[in-house]
Amino acid sequence: MNILTGNDLATGDVTWWTGEGWSIHVNDAVDVGDKGEEIAQAELAARRVNEAYVIEATAGADGIRPAHIKDRIRALGPTVRLDLSLKPADPSAGNWVI
Repeated sequence: MNILTGNDLATGDVTWWTGEGWSIHVNDAVDVGDKGEEIAQAELAARRVNEAYVIEATAGADGIRPAHIKDRIRALGPTVRLDLSLKPADPSAGNWVI
């Protein structure tokens, strides 16, 4: 599975391509297949996102999980204070990153 990620130009938030727009939640991401670079270029040109790029991910019972640790951390948020993460009430959030 290939998904598209980038950063929101206005807020700097990590965002994920949903097929119709961008979301801060990785579980909203859709498989872009081999169209990822094309979508990224169009979104960059429209100035809706900064530094969009395609990453590998897997979809499972726990949702979408980026393959690389860097992007797993980007998907969750800060690792030093889980209360600031996107899943503050989830006791297993720290385990998800590792």
